[in-house]
Amino acid sequence: MGMLKLTVIAFPLVLGACATALPPGITAPDAGFSLVADKTRAATGRKSVWLQTSAQSQQVAKEIHALTHRKTITADTAVQVALLNNRGLQSSYAAVGLSAADIWQESTPENPIVSVGLLGIGAPELGLFRALESAVAVNLLDRPTRKRRVAVAQANFQQAQMQAVVDTLTLAAATRTAWIDAVAAFETVTLLNKASQAADASSELAQQLGQTGALNRSGQAREQVFDAELAAQTAEARLAASVAKEQLTRLMGLWGTEVDYFVPDALPALPNGLRGTGAIEAQALQNRVDLQVAKLSLAATAQAYGLTDATRVLTDLEVIAGAELEREVEEDGDTETSVLPQVELEFQIPIYDSGKARMRKAELSYLQAANSLAETAVAVRSEARVAETKYRGTHAIAKQYRDVVLPLRRIIDEESLLANNGMITSTFELLVDVREGLGSRLSAAEAKHQFWLAAAGLDAAIYGGGGGAGGPEAGGVELAAGGGAGH
Repeated sequence: MGMLKLTVIAFPLVLGACATALPPGITAPDAGFSLVADKTRAATGRKSVWLQTSAQSQQVAKEIHALTHRKTITADTAVQVALLNNRGLQSSYAAVGLSAADIWQESTPENPIVSVGLLGIGAPELGLFRALESAVAVNLLDRPTRKRRVAVAQANFQQAQMQAVVDTLTLAAATRTAWIDAVAAFETVTLLNKASQAADASSELAQQLGQTGALNRSGQAREQVFDAELAAQTAEARLAASVAKEQLTRLMGLWGTEVDYFVPDALPALPNGLRGTGAIEAQALQNRVDLQVAKLSLAATAQAYGLTDATRVLTDLEVIAGAELEREVEEDGDTETSVLPQVELEFQIPIYDSGKARMRKAELSYLQAANSLAETAVAVRSEARVAETKYRGTHAIAKQYRDVVLPLRRIIDEESLLANNGMITSTFELLVDVREGLGSRLSAAEAKHQFWLAAAGLDAAIYGGGGGAGGPEAGGVELAAGGGAGH
């Protein structure tokens, strides 16, 4: 009898045995992260880390402190700190680990369900119980569908990896853009501070001439209002620069004493030449990570479609096997024990839900993913063309200011100063030229600002990330200190 019971109970266990082979490294603590790190380094030139232990966090904290504390940081340094320290990015990396765990889970056979029951407990003539029932239930669809379920999990895993790359590139792009914005804002403050010196001199001179009667109240007011408006404009510029730097600080994940860092006073000078952008559409189609995510989404949907087709009729099929051990008291007082095997098959009868609705949903999901992929490809091509146009266009505009407008303004300033020194023109005519020259210099600085944003956006169009990406070199020139001690 004992052998019979063992055989009956072991039967369903054999049906559900044999785990699917796991892909290499899927059970490692950093499963899947090496691909993320390699792709992001290729696009940004900077390393990324997945922090899972306190020791790793402490090491990164030391590295960040050495890079930023009381240092004037470059755009590349800002990007590196963000990739090491941004906690939202760590959440994205954890999603990769969760997807790897899903593959592990789907590769493992489903645990059988064991049930044990006692009947007639406490009957004095039978001892502790009258009958013992035991059963083991195993889902028969677990093993036949496991391969496809693992394939679905693997497709989702690859998609999670590429999404982590997208998130990394997006952070790198946003950080580089924030650095450019912050430096440009401080460059504006520097220009306004220089103009304020001339405005202060003008206001003071106007006040002195007014006291002597050489300048009426209207003339005094015109000179003093320029000084007052410039002071307000400078205060606004300082506020904008502080806010821009704080945005950079937030993206880098800095707080406490670690916010004690500086950015340069000015953006780098405009480069004379432009980087090659030949076949930029082809580069974008080959390298854009968001396009790869869309392709993987289509693949995952196709895998899920196959699984839906495999379980269209039967969605839940279980075999329940066990044995019943029963005691009976004979007329002569002896107790007889018998073991009865039991086998049950449990499944849904597709009377109402034949699976057609689920199949239709699977087909439409696939069509939806395919159309989304096509739309993404069109958008990628367009973004690449726009990025190239902006890159070349902003360079031409900034070059016009650098090579034509500002040199002419310098000639005007020099001649006005000579005329003023020779008493040919009045001091106030000189200050009018100073005002107009300030406007030209501010416009030139903004043109240079827009060029560096476009240069960063060119990398974003090729690799992904949006709004300004981060290669190790943006526009072929490293974005480093443009001058001054920084802010």
